[in-house]
Amino acid sequence: MKKLLIANRGEIAVRIIRTAREMGIATVAVVSEADRFAYVAEIADEIVVIGPPPAGRSYLNHEAVLHAAAESGADAVHPGYGFLSENAEFARKVIDAGLIWVGPSPESIELMGDKSRARKAAHDAGVPTLPGTQSALNDSDDVPSIAAQIGYPLVVKASAGGGGKGIRLVETPESLMSTIEIAKAEALAAFNSSEVYLEKFITHARHVEVQILGDGVDFVHLGDRDCSMQRQQQKIVEEAPAPDLPDDVRKRIRDTSVELVRSAGYLGVGTIEFLYDPATQEAAFIEMNTRIQVEHTVTEAITGIDLIREQLRIASGEKLGMSQKDIVFTGHALEFRINAEDPANNFMPSPGTIDVLTLPGGLGVRSDFGIIAGKSVTPYYDSLLGKIIVWAPTRTTAIRRAERALKETDIRGIKTTTGLLQTLVSLPDFEHVKHHTKYIETGVDLTGGAK
Repeated sequence: MKKLLIANRGEIAVRIIRTAREMGIATVAVVSEADRFAYVAEIADEIVVIGPPPAGRSYLNHEAVLHAAAESGADAVHPGYGFLSENAEFARKVIDAGLIWVGPSPESIELMGDKSRARKAAHDAGVPTLPGTQSALNDSDDVPSIAAQIGYPLVVKASAGGGGKGIRLVETPESLMSTIEIAKAEALAAFNSSEVYLEKFITHARHVEVQILGDGVDFVHLGDRDCSMQRQQQKIVEEAPAPDLPDDVRKRIRDTSVELVRSAGYLGVGTIEFLYDPATQEAAFIEMNTRIQVEHTVTEAITGIDLIREQLRIASGEKLGMSQKDIVFTGHALEFRINAEDPANNFMPSPGTIDVLTLPGGLGVRSDFGIIAGKSVTPYYDSLLGKIIVWAPTRTTAIRRAERALKETDIRGIKTTTGLLQTLVSLPDFEHVKHHTKYIETGVDLTGGAK
């Protein structure tokens, strides 16, 4: 691998460029017309403008990205997360063009991208799964009877869904069929597939996940994470390792995650996601993401392993080069996503020019941002500005360090979620691991804990 094209933008594009530069790999950033003067355009070795601001005409345009790769002489493509990162068709086009695809095979992307097929693959590999349908619903199914066997409440999920989208809660039998029809319409509009399946809903569930890494032959896990602090299925705070998880549950999700990717001959990094029920102390598979995650940084903090470097190594044909016993977990890490949104105004996006951007420093503090002071936040894309990551020997110390780091963070000119994050990390419920995936939506008092 000599020259890497990054088919993404923002903080993840900056993140990839930094590791590539350390490895002696030249970088090409594709940018829309709106991002022509973005920070990533300043630090990449080359840029190629691939289209107008709408993502469908730029970052999601297969032919424009492939043309940029040919024009720049790139020999590899890294998709980051979001956009084309889990698009099997695009992955095939990259490979067919004779380029290195930094990711798993298109077949793995297709298998795990279909959530109902992924559930079955997980079940067959011995991964604990929630009660639910083993395949997408079809017209011949006795849906009310199936739902009654699963039990209420339950969720309708889009088979092609992801990123917290395509999910509808059903609390009573009376609303089942109408909710399924709504979910199908939403799924068709969002994912071009109306297939849905049913799954048991866990009240007050925590979201835990396992980071895996493989070269197609050998496989390891890099520990677990907790991503339970969410707003409308979008993660806000993540940490590693997952706190307050029984040892047997932790071992089971780690070991079975490795078996799942071994059964698929998986290549590269991936994340196996679970719901953990504190009431029963059981965890169950929900999906697999076949890409680098936003929250990969907390895993890097507790392992010392650069996951982007591992992606690039494995994509280049190198062997894994580590066994499970080589991986040592040290301390505790937290990540905070800072978005250009106004929490006081229903989290409305807040585009505009950043006048001041002061990021925290000190022992155990890392800032991954895709923007600098003087640059503009456009209204066209995801609102994530960057992430603040803290590490400390214990979770309690990490929380105190996070409080300090967030207070040092000063972003002016636009509204951000920094203040909300300061409140969340200071809540007793967070420190004592009483939060869950619906914590913010179900009556949280952001001045002092759950109501």
